[in-house]
Formats: sequence, structure tokens, C-alpha cells
Amino acid sequence: MQPVVILQLLGLLMLANGTPVIATKLLGARYSYPVDGNLTFPDGRPLFGRSKTIRGVVLAVLVTTAGAPVIGLRWQDGLVIGSFAMAGDLVSSFVKRRLNRPSSSRASGLDQVPESLFPLLACRSLLSLTLADIAVCVAMFLIGGVLISRLLYAWRLRDRPY
Repeated sequence: MQPVVILQLLGLLMLANGTPVIATKLLGARYSYPVDGNLTFPDGRPLFGRSKTIRGVVLAVLVTTAGAPVIGLRWQDGLVIGSFAMAGDLVSSFVKRRLNRPSSSRASGLDQVPESLFPLLACRSLLSLTLADIAVCVAMFLIGGVLISRLLYAWRLRDRPY
């Protein structure tokens, strides 16, 4: 197991997933164009929902790419992690819309697993991750996500404590 790499990855995963939340608080509705262009799926529900914005995706990827060298990883690693974290976030939003869950609603596990698993699998060979590394990192992200979300709510960076 690689504890240092796991901590680096957790830092980047938190950066990727936290950047859109902070951007929303700082920028409000400015530049927040929905990723899905307000399209609906054949089931009549939004494709991803209004909370998934181009601004959030782009900023998450850029900030994660820039943050990787700061914590000892290559910018390319940050690019992969940020991109796949956002892909996982979009997949979880897509599934939540199919389950008729409203935008920004809580779905423990579904909210954290794709956002962490997709980037970890994508950089598995880049960082020589074992399945144990990936499992530990996903579990820590799942637990940490719940705890950090409550802190962000207490600091008024989130509108809900999840």
C-alpha cells in the first residue's frame, strides 16, 4: 500500500469535487451554464440537472491540474484525476435524475463512489495503484466526503449539510 500517494489522491479528489461548490459560493450564478444545456432525457427528466455547470467542470479540472504539482504529483495526473472525477460526478447526477432525485439531493455512496472510483481507475497504471490502494482511497473519500461536507455547511460554503 502507498499511504503517501493515497493522501495525495485524496487531496486532489477533494480539490476536484470541492472547487465547483466554492465557485458557486464565490461567483453565484455568473458563468454557470448547465452542462446539459437544459436538455431532458426521454424520461422527461433533466439529463444532469441545473447544478452541473460548465464553469464547475472546467474550474475543477483546471484547479486539480494546477494543484497536482503543489502536492508532488505531475500536472498530467491532476488533469486525469480532475477530468475523471467530473465524469464520475456527471454519471452520478445522471443516475440520480433517473431515480427522480432532485438536483443537489443526497445519495450516500452514489455521490462519492463514481467521483473517486473513476479517477482512481483512470490513473491506476500512471501511479502504480493496487486494488487495495483504490479500495482504501474510495472508502476514505466516502467517509471524508460526509465529514467535510458538514464542515463546509458549518462554514456556510454549502447550503445543505451533505
